[in-house]
Amino acid sequence: MSSTLDPATTAWLLASTALVLLMTPGLAIFYGGMVRSSGVLNMLMMSFISIPLVTVTWLLFGYTLAFGPDAGGGVIGTLAHTAMSGIGPTTVRGGVPELLYATFELTFAILTAALVSGAIADRAKFSAWMVFVPLWTLLVFAPVAHWVWGPHGWLSSFGALDFAGGLVVEIASGASALALALVLGPRIGFKVDAMRPHNLPFVVLGAGLLWFGWFGFNAGSALRVDGIAAAAFLNTLVAGCLGMLGWLVVERIRDGRPTTFGAASGAVAGLVAITPSCGSVTTLGGVIVGLVAGVVCSFAVGWKFRAGYDDSLDVVGVHFAGGIIGTLLIGLLASRVMTGGPRGLFYGGGLSQLGKQAVGVVVVAAWAFVVSYVLGKIIDRVMGFRISKEDEVGGIDFALHAETAYAEGVHGHAPRGLFGHGQAGQTGQHGLFGDRDH
Repeated sequence: MSSTLDPATTAWLLASTALVLLMTPGLAIFYGGMVRSSGVLNMLMMSFISIPLVTVTWLLFGYTLAFGPDAGGGVIGTLAHTAMSGIGPTTVRGGVPELLYATFELTFAILTAALVSGAIADRAKFSAWMVFVPLWTLLVFAPVAHWVWGPHGWLSSFGALDFAGGLVVEIASGASALALALVLGPRIGFKVDAMRPHNLPFVVLGAGLLWFGWFGFNAGSALRVDGIAAAAFLNTLVAGCLGMLGWLVVERIRDGRPTTFGAASGAVAGLVAITPSCGSVTTLGGVIVGLVAGVVCSFAVGWKFRAGYDDSLDVVGVHFAGGIIGTLLIGLLASRVMTGGPRGLFYGGGLSQLGKQAVGVVVVAAWAFVVSYVLGKIIDRVMGFRISKEDEVGGIDFALHAETAYAEGVHGHAPRGLFGHGQAGQTGQHGLFGDRDH
C-alpha cells in the first residue's frame, strides 16, 4: 500500500466522496416519492438521520473495526484507530490521505444503512430506527467490510471479488431489510390495498441523483486514476441503461405498456448489479449484467406477495436480488484484462471463481440476516419497533413528527377491512418496485 501521496487520485477521491454522499439525499427523495403522502417526511428523515448516526459511529469505532489492522483470521479490525486515533492530515493510505479514505468508506456505510429503511416504511418507530442504525453499523456493516475490503479480510483472501459493494452494500442491506420486514410484520392493508407511490416525479428525480452519485460509488472504488476507473465508470452507465431497457421490455410484454416507474426501477436494478462487477467485467459484460438484472428484478419484486413478507419498497427484490446477480455473474464474466488474474467461466476460468462468489453471497447474506433479525427482535422487546395501529392509520408523519408534507394535510388512510373502505381521494402506496399485481 503506497505511503506516497498521489495528487490525482486524491482529487478524484475527494470528488467521488461528495458524489457518494449525495446518493443518500437522492435515496431519500427516491423513497419519499414511493410512500403514501402521509409518510413522506418520515421516509426522508429515515435516510437523512442515517448521515449523522453512521458518521459518529464510524469515527468512534466503525472505521477501525472495518479497516484497522486485522485482529486475526481476517474477521474484524482492532481498536487501534478508535476515535480516529493515530490518523492525521499527513497519514497516507493507498496514495491518498487516510482521513479522506475513511470519509469515502463512511459514505458507503451511510448509504447502506439508509437502504434498509425502505423495507419498513410506514410502520417503524423513528426512535427505534435511531437505535438500530448505529448498532447495525458496528455489528453488520463493519465486519462485512473488513471481510471483503479490509487488510487481510478472510473473504478477500479466499478470492471472492467485490469491486464496489455487491456483498458489502447490496446483499448486506437486502438481507437485513428482509430480516426487519419479518420482525415488524406487514403494513395494515398489505395484499388488500393498492399501495402506489404518491409522487412519481420524485421517484425519477431520486433515481437520477442516485445514478449521478453511482459514478463516484463505482469508479471511485478503483482508488486510483487509471483505465480500470474509466472502465468502471462506463460500465456504470451501460448497466443502468440496459437495466432500464430490460425492465421496460418485460413491462411491455407482461403488462401491455412501459411505465415511468419501471424505467426508474430498471435503471436502479442495473446499477445495483454492476456495483460488484464493474471492475471485473468488460463493457460487453456490463451490458449482460445490466440486462439480466433489469429482467430478473422486474419479476423478483413480486416475491413478497407469494412469500408473505412485506418489504415495503422492495429492497429485497432489487438490492438483494440485484446484488446476488451482479456478484454471481463475476464468476461467469470476469475477464483477466480487468481483474489482472481471476477469470470467469466464460473466459476460461472454470467454475472456481463462481464457487468463491457463491460462498461470499451465502456467508454475507446469512450474517446480515441473522444479526439484523436478532437486533430487531431485541429492540422490539425493549422499546417496541413498530408504531401503534392508530398512528399507522392516522399517518406516520403527523404521529411521529407533528408535520405533514403537503398543504392539504392528508394525515392518513383507512385500509379496507379496518374501517370499511379506504377514504375517498386517499393516495395509496406502491412498493418501491412493484405492488402492481397481487
